Amino acid sequence: MRAYLDHASTSPLRPVARQAMIEWLERNDAGDPARVHAEGMVARVAIEEAREQVAAYFGARPRELVFTSGATESIATASWGALQRGEHAVLSAVEHSAVREWAERGESEVVGVGPGGRVDPSELVAAVIDTTAVVHCQLVNHEVGVCQPVAEVVDAIDGRTLVHVDAAQGGGRIPISFSGSGVDLMSLSAHKLGGPTGIGALLIRRGLRLNPLVVGGDQERARRAGEENIAAIVGFAAACAELGATFDGEVAHQFALTARVIAWAEASDGIDVLGDREHRSPHLVCLGIADIEPQPVLLGLDAGGVAVHSGSSCSSEAFEPSPVLEAMGVDAQHSLRVSVGWSSTDTDVDQLLALLDRVLADLRLLRT
Repeated sequence: MRAYLDHASTSPLRPVARQAMIEWLERNDAGDPARVHAEGMVARVAIEEAREQVAAYFGARPRELVFTSGATESIATASWGALQRGEHAVLSAVEHSAVREWAERGESEVVGVGPGGRVDPSELVAAVIDTTAVVHCQLVNHEVGVCQPVAEVVDAIDGRTLVHVDAAQGGGRIPISFSGSGVDLMSLSAHKLGGPTGIGALLIRRGLRLNPLVVGGDQERARRAGEENIAAIVGFAAACAELGATFDGEVAHQFALTARVIAWAEASDGIDVLGDREHRSPHLVCLGIADIEPQPVLLGLDAGGVAVHSGSSCSSEAFEPSPVLEAMGVDAQHSLRVSVGWSSTDTDVDQLLALLDRVLADLRLLRT
């Protein structure tokens, strides 16, 4: 039996989401949701009911939510739309590459973080200039699980410029209320929380007009062209509906699982827990392993049936140094990211910890 502990990359599809998608795909009475005939109305109703469910889960108004192909597109839309209003962006050094690479297309100021991985809101504000169009501040870091001080950043910015939050890693893990947050733009992903791949959302504050990135049609109230992926949309909604009922229990369980990993690390030689302990998401622990390269650790764990991750979260195949860890001033070459989710069990963590002990012992023996 394999233990899947890489939920920060993607979570398995929740059964309720799978069932909702199957039921939609098996229907034969739906048409183009942009049409006024009966078949089109069937599709339109499915989309709008799903929009209400997803928006409600994230504390937003339905009209504030635009469905996209995922958080990467949402970030691109927010970044490109903001840069039509000004030429300058401010971001922390630990933002995801989807944010960093868009910021680099214009003028930008990158603000450093402390050794715990948190940005100082006052430093973000100090980097704002007259031409700043947007300040980016992620909700939860994708590599070390540190929660950023979004509320403090919003208060400090005080409406001087737009604030965009990449919430892909925080969705389903920490409470989110978009309407009460003061945030202007928020990017969301379905597959990180047990929804389907290929679907996400961009939340746009009521009254904010943003030029669309994808043009060529009037879908999503002319904010994102292209016929909607209805099966994925209803799967996203089903996952959010389940989370609305199970959130507290899931979060408590994930905290308990990652606490076991932290306790193991504290009792082990040569293992550090990276990132601010006080402000962390329940699902993710990043371990620093000082004396062993991550590749053989990953291979040994995978051969024993355990899936985890190492290195840059933005790298698909190469084991590249983590820019997040580099920004924190810690060893960026020797990390192991363990992340749990809705389907994780105590048995998964048992398997991980027992195997880690054996793999590390064997590798250290080889070095000697």
